Amino acid sequence: MPASPVLHPPERSLAIAQARRELIHGEGSRSRGNVRIEPWIARSWERCIEAGRQPQQRVDFEPVGRSAVRNVAERNRALVVAARPVIERLSRAIADTRYFAVLTDAAGIVVDVGPLPDGTDAASRHARNIARVGVDLSERAIGTSAISTALTEQESVWLHRGEHFFEDTSVYSCAGAPLFGPQGDCIGMLDLTGVQVVERPELRHLATLSARSIENMLVLNTRCELRLHLSWPGSPPGNDVTEGLLCVDACGKVTGANAAARQMLHQPLATRSPHALHCNDLFALPLSMLFDAARRGDAVLEVPLWSGLRIEVRPRRGGKSPASAAPEARPLLRDVETALIRKAVTDARGNVAEAARTLGISRATVYRKLWRGRAASGSAD
Repeated sequence: MPASPVLHPPERSLAIAQARRELIHGEGSRSRGNVRIEPWIARSWERCIEAGRQPQQRVDFEPVGRSAVRNVAERNRALVVAARPVIERLSRAIADTRYFAVLTDAAGIVVDVGPLPDGTDAASRHARNIARVGVDLSERAIGTSAISTALTEQESVWLHRGEHFFEDTSVYSCAGAPLFGPQGDCIGMLDLTGVQVVERPELRHLATLSARSIENMLVLNTRCELRLHLSWPGSPPGNDVTEGLLCVDACGKVTGANAAARQMLHQPLATRSPHALHCNDLFALPLSMLFDAARRGDAVLEVPLWSGLRIEVRPRRGGKSPASAAPEARPLLRDVETALIRKAVTDARGNVAEAARTLGISRATVYRKLWRGRAASGSAD
């Protein structure tokens, strides 16, 4: 998709005004192809129009009762705990811009906010309208916004002033990024908003990186038996953006992952499914070896994937006590044997005959022992 042309502030304002005339007020051709506006904004405007909304309607930011605030906070406790340190760092980065952070759940309800800019003027009043735990900032309540579009499109967005549907919300400029939980489902979004401020589209990138940090914190806070830190060979360890995180239970089932791990392993990791992924479906290495490496404190293992790729894995024990963790016994001889056969097949780029010659065994033996290893992992599911 070609990049959008860079527009200077006066041109940007004219382009937004033209889009509103054509797509909202029905002046001219009302064709998306004739206006310079993001397609996801146009889709949101269309949903507002189809719902019978008019841009001049008043937007009422409903008051929120104490019981509602408590309920929202309780339901989203894990998200708020994971996000707090990230929002604190983020607030320092944007302190001089008069932007502030808002965290919502998947329905667009505010669950936490960062520090607001100082002042008692109208801009501060507009900021306080939305920066309240429990307030509804969904598309149903306030029309087009970074919050509603990020949750609907499930990608990061940037909106400036008149790109909001209602005239009452045209004082805001905001970046938004969706948040995905350890099971891969959208659980909320992170919003960076300013009131009557200079446009800062680069905040879209900052919101996206901060959202990934929150997702990583959620995975790190998840109790599991084994946590695998994944990276490509040669990558610097501990990179907050590129490092994959995978949670594994005592049986080897994957119970959580961050976005980097889902992309690296090319798996949606819908772990709420009754047919959850098993480590042996991902790694051509016995599960017991990963647990053993975590117990010994090995720094890194180079692990073959079934695709033929190799990945660096740093196994770490999870949050439970050693008494409840996976078996402490050394790997069984048959598991070591199976791992060696898998490695030989991987080194031979899937050529079983070549792997058999290297090992000095028949192709039938290779197939039988590989099948035995896969069947054993399946019986653990």
